[in-house]
Amino acid sequence: MNIAFFLTPKNEIVYETINATMRQALEKMEHHRYTAIPLIDKKGKYVGAITEGDLLWKIKNTDDLTIDGTSKIPIEDVQRHTQSQTVSISANMEDLVLLARNQNFVPVVDDQGIFIGIIKRSDIINYCADLLLKQKEESLD
Repeated sequence: MNIAFFLTPKNEIVYETINATMRQALEKMEHHRYTAIPLIDKKGKYVGAITEGDLLWKIKNTDDLTIDGTSKIPIEDVQRHTQSQTVSISANMEDLVLLARNQNFVPVVDDQGIFIGIIKRSDIINYCADLLLKQKEESLD
């Protein structure tokens, strides 16, 4: 099976650019109720993910930083504590599953390293669960 089957394309997900502000990221995450979103650079390459925890640590460790003040701090100035590994669109299922064990989403890049979307761990689990249920039903027949 091709991993593209699981791909949620970039135009259907929430992400942010590395030169956005903390405030912009916080507002997107709050609006969509996400705890982490992918980050891309000006050329569209994946550069990491920003999490609620990363933003909270920045607020905690920056003297006198208020929520209003987050509109002056670029995301690139926020230390990221986790690094989501990417997978190439041409990767095999084994590579994808190994990454998805430890990441809620796996960023997908094309052959030039351009971010093209994500694969959600929940989509992989749902697919596997459906296969197991189908096998169970077939064995009962």
